[in-house]
Amino acid sequence: MTESTLFDPGLQPERTELAWRRTALAIAVCSLLSLRVLPVALPAPAAAFGVIPGLLGLLAACAIWMAARRRQTRLTAFLTGTSSRTPHGGGLLISVAVLAVAFGAAAILFVTISVLT
Repeated sequence: MTESTLFDPGLQPERTELAWRRTALAIAVCSLLSLRVLPVALPAPAAAFGVIPGLLGLLAACAIWMAARRRQTRLTAFLTGTSSRTPHGGGLLISVAVLAVAFGAAAILFVTISVLT
């Protein structure tokens, strides 16, 4: 198998990068919504903590956006034969899963605080 047959010009790495960008965009939009809603919805003593999930979500969206671009660049370089470095995988998916669990736990915490006060 030659180097040219390893790479499929069907643009699969770019489609995958676009999917990760949509994921980052969705996280950013939900984070902006939480910045708007949480400080108002939480009781006065906890309202200051309402901005933390939104800010962390925006940082995570930026990190996912940049990681998706870096992944696509490395994968394309490997598939075209311009880089011998094997791209590692799974880190981006694990990061998003951990982020989802953390935001779920934060949501449960905020709902509990709202109900108890």
